[in-house]
Amino acid sequence: MKVFVDNHKFHYETENLTRVFFPNEKLEVLKQTCDISGSDEPFVDTRREISDGAIALSCRLSIGAYHSGKKKILPPDTPDDEQERMLAIELYNLLSEYTGITPPWGILTGVRPIKLFRRLRESGGEQYAKSYFKDKLLVSQPKIDLSVITERNERKILETSSPNSFSLYVSIPFCPSRCSYCSFVSQSVEKSFKLIEPYVELLCDEIAETGRIAAELSLRLESVYIGGGTPTTLNAGQLEAVMSAINNSFDMSTCREFTVEAGRPDTVTDDKLSAIKRCGGDRISINPQTLNDNILEKIGRRHTAGDFLRAYDMAVKAGFDHINTDLIAGLPGESFESFKATLDTIADLEPKSVTVHTLSMKRSSQLTLEGMETLRRDIKAAENMHLYCSELLPKCGYEPYYLYRQSRMVGNLENVGWSKKGSEGLYNVFIMDETHTVLGCGAGATTKLKQPDGSYIERIFNYKYSYEYLNGFDEIIRRKGRFKSFYEEYGL
Repeated sequence: MKVFVDNHKFHYETENLTRVFFPNEKLEVLKQTCDISGSDEPFVDTRREISDGAIALSCRLSIGAYHSGKKKILPPDTPDDEQERMLAIELYNLLSEYTGITPPWGILTGVRPIKLFRRLRESGGEQYAKSYFKDKLLVSQPKIDLSVITERNERKILETSSPNSFSLYVSIPFCPSRCSYCSFVSQSVEKSFKLIEPYVELLCDEIAETGRIAAELSLRLESVYIGGGTPTTLNAGQLEAVMSAINNSFDMSTCREFTVEAGRPDTVTDDKLSAIKRCGGDRISINPQTLNDNILEKIGRRHTAGDFLRAYDMAVKAGFDHINTDLIAGLPGESFESFKATLDTIADLEPKSVTVHTLSMKRSSQLTLEGMETLRRDIKAAENMHLYCSELLPKCGYEPYYLYRQSRMVGNLENVGWSKKGSEGLYNVFIMDETHTVLGCGAGATTKLKQPDGSYIERIFNYKYSYEYLNGFDEIIRRKGRFKSFYEEYGL
């Protein structure tokens, strides 16, 4: 499908909003200045016409025999951001009429709706933010209610961060196998086993250099997150080496959370759990995604529901008080009844937190490459799965504490972190809100330097792949020289 953009710069919003309604279409965004009314190809046409007395915003949809359009006249002094919002509303209404779909987040397509809600609340109060979401952005009432609770819980955590705070992210880009929905830069152990040992050695060196710079700048460590990939693809000795490097390189006395992803149950062993516990890891994530063995096999997970339950029990016996579990709503072939059975079982285990993702059809994932399409029944099923979460989890003592969204999500829904009171994942909130600096170590890691008393963020990227990381390590260390000059420029 072609998406034509004529005389306006709102191409990003136009493309993303069109994709919400046509998730399976390959979209081609084109600048358009000629008449396309006779085209046989399906298209969305958006345009702006300016005269002395008004701004005319219009959109048209042409698919087969279907042809329809919308138009909005605005005063000539209407700001660009308001023009963008009004064009999005016209396009939303047009596409909703054709498809019969009413996305619950309205015209919002961004990653951080809670950050926007917070900004609106700070400028005009909570009622103003709620009204703006409803009337200006067409967000549904259930999502507004979810935003209100999530923002309140996030705010309590954000207020604990100070101008010199930072968090540390450490990347382990290896997995036992690649899940069919995954688009992360990670490598299977079978293909990259020989890289793991040299990778760990250099990673420890990078951690040490990062810690040295953080100490020189008198930065305050709030949280540590070892993610991936699957960190527990490392053996116990390698895990201990990485975690010891962190403990030896940073002032851990201020660190309030040390998370290690043990995401794949088939990688969890007693000796790895002991190493994590011994080195100060106090929060781990063991992720079944679903407890339906047929679905697990379809999505490329090399574990069963029984493996997850055994791994979870091992972690409890190892003394881990805070265990998070990840689930995915909208997995291919999973029914609402199957998801409900999974969530019921997880709730009975009483983990301190549960993160409910929505399937995201990333372009580079195996599911997308194999031609899987998102159908209307998938959207409805995913909506019902989230609805059941919002009904069951609060009854079990959980509240939403962070929320974010991704492109190409089934039903344009969301990912929600639910937790028991006092067990919120601090790093999750800090990284999503972009509260403070995050120093990244390892392949694929991104450092985000946050202006202490402002909103400016500067990103410094490590090489994506482990072999690039090994070959370009000197350049990665060189780039860390920017840390000091950034804080000299923006102050602490």
